[in-house]
Amino acid sequence: MQRKSILFILITLLSAALLSAQQPQGDDKPLPGKVQRLNRVPVSHEILKVKLPHPKEVTLPNGLTVLVLEQHKLPTVSCVLWIKSGALSDPADLPGLASFTADMLREGTAKRSSAQIASELDDLGATFTADAGFGSNLTTIQASGLSESVDKFLDLMSDIVLNAGFPSTELDRFKRTEKARLLQLRSNPGFLARERFSRAIYGGFPASIQATTNDAIQKVTPESLRGFHDKYYLPGNAILAFAGDITVPQATALATKYFGPWKNSGVAAITMAELPPPSAAHVYVVDRPGSVQSNILAGGLTVRRSDPDYLALSLANRILGGGSAARLFANLREDKGYTYGAYSRVSSDIYPGTLIANTEVRNAVTDGSLHELMYEFRRLRDEKVPSAELEEAKRSIISRFALSLQSPSEIMNAWLTVKYYGLPADYWDRYADEVAKIDADTIQRTAKKYIDLDHLQIVIVGDGKEVREAASKYGAVSVFDAEGKPMEVNPAGAVSGTK
Repeated sequence: MQRKSILFILITLLSAALLSAQQPQGDDKPLPGKVQRLNRVPVSHEILKVKLPHPKEVTLPNGLTVLVLEQHKLPTVSCVLWIKSGALSDPADLPGLASFTADMLREGTAKRSSAQIASELDDLGATFTADAGFGSNLTTIQASGLSESVDKFLDLMSDIVLNAGFPSTELDRFKRTEKARLLQLRSNPGFLARERFSRAIYGGFPASIQATTNDAIQKVTPESLRGFHDKYYLPGNAILAFAGDITVPQATALATKYFGPWKNSGVAAITMAELPPPSAAHVYVVDRPGSVQSNILAGGLTVRRSDPDYLALSLANRILGGGSAARLFANLREDKGYTYGAYSRVSSDIYPGTLIANTEVRNAVTDGSLHELMYEFRRLRDEKVPSAELEEAKRSIISRFALSLQSPSEIMNAWLTVKYYGLPADYWDRYADEVAKIDADTIQRTAKKYIDLDHLQIVIVGDGKEVREAASKYGAVSVFDAEGKPMEVNPAGAVSGTK
């Protein structure tokens, strides 16, 4: 009986609470019909005071740079190896060779098969990844695991990296997988847009290549993989970083034990083609008959990662389309209802990167969406950003950086960026202050400099019959198929355009 009484009281109190929650609180204002921008970010000022621990740096006799960041909160260690050669070093007739080499590393060594490597990683509870993405000249290799087994997974990592065997049986299987992946990739409108945009911006420069080819997959051999590996996987061309529950003496001893025997030889400096001069504003249509929507990219060349304008450009991008609180999202989604999302992004590397705005919309609103993209480009160029919006963007960038540094490996990646791009040693110490200094005049000046409407390159992936008329309002139009082949060629050999 007592339990029933207690249950009754609890039910009564819960009902009263629910009824109270349903009553109007304060004024009787209706809920807004759409998201309202209040120009406030609920971020503690303490969070914005970013203070990164600095890693210790050691250089081994063979030239390998070793960075060590101690953090003993968790019993884990992350080891990252950056090889300073990647897709930009691919031979012209073998696009994808750097990527293939990275992908094939764990498929077997002189003393371990791929199955043994997988089994050892599983037994240790460790991870191993390797990647050499297109558009970059980095190969990134990472292993992580418990600090108590760091000696064992460093033994495994070094064997994979230094003694990769590239067995032909594993390569045959890899080729079949790559061909299927490439077929799938070429059916993706987002990839087709990025590929055409990169070719429009970079021309014959290596960054224009965004994927391998069936011919390259067919031609790659164990010998070509080994040749790339032996030429570029060298200690003087690498940075090895430890982060987590490890001391500097421990990390130095492990690096010496497992990577000290790595023989060094000189790596020739990469020689890349010159960037082409900016082309006049142009629209590229990638025709996908029957497509019910358009994937739109628009933008142009910007800066290297080490350029002093990078921070101001990043802030301008945050205002333009760097998130769901930015202008493109508010305009094309919240106001016009054209799309589920509209964004922009800035990329940068050892060569000039890009500023790109992108969205996916229904065919019927392709014209309107292009009009609004151009409007937002012009507004950022022609009008000073209101102070409240600028301060919101600054807080967002700084707090996002602060909150991203939740693990030793993330902090280490920040310092690897400093080392690789040759940024000042106190770059992250001054980061928040440098962002805070950027004013509305600087944003407008930066926008005018890098949002070059006379040389804007636009890509639309969609049904050519549905989008061509809209495209022709924004520049000369060239039409390509999904394989990258021009669909119309005039007698002189140039791709024809329509007006």
